[in-house]
Amino acid sequence: MSEKKMSSSRKHHIKSLMLSIAKGLLEEEEKEREEERIRYMEESCPPVSMPRSMQELQELCREIHHKIDVMDEERYDLNMKVTKSDKEIDDLKIKVQDLMGKFKKPVLRKVRMSADAMLKALLGSKHTVNMELRANLKQVKKEVKEEDKDLRDVGDWRKNIEDKAGMDGRKKMFETEA
Repeated sequence: MSEKKMSSSRKHHIKSLMLSIAKGLLEEEEKEREEERIRYMEESCPPVSMPRSMQELQELCREIHHKIDVMDEERYDLNMKVTKSDKEIDDLKIKVQDLMGKFKKPVLRKVRMSADAMLKALLGSKHTVNMELRANLKQVKKEVKEEDKDLRDVGDWRKNIEDKAGMDGRKKMFETEA
């Protein structure tokens, strides 16, 4: 045993010393805060001299409004910083809980499994999933229209015109009308 045990009276004495030192530090810190607040108030809020004329009063109101605007901007900026840091703190707390929590990564082993078996394992035995997608498609019979067949048979457009130029053709029809 490399560590020596302290007696309870010694522990109590050290604890009381630590508490007294901490109390003194807290008192000093409180005094510094009070002095800082007083100094800040003297800088920011000088004593008000009551104006004697209407113009001086208006000028004083403008100055006060300007100071209020500046203080509101500072307050808003500080508020946004605080909310941003609070969000960061919450995110970090969540990360710490995730890391420190009872989440243990299981040792994964290689398993040979088909896609169908994997989906069946994930979705349960009630859902049967078939990965062969072509089996689920409907069979459609292709109907060939006669017009499409005629259009495919026509090869050269000049031949088509010559056929229509015959006795029953349109060219003949137009010549008789005119």
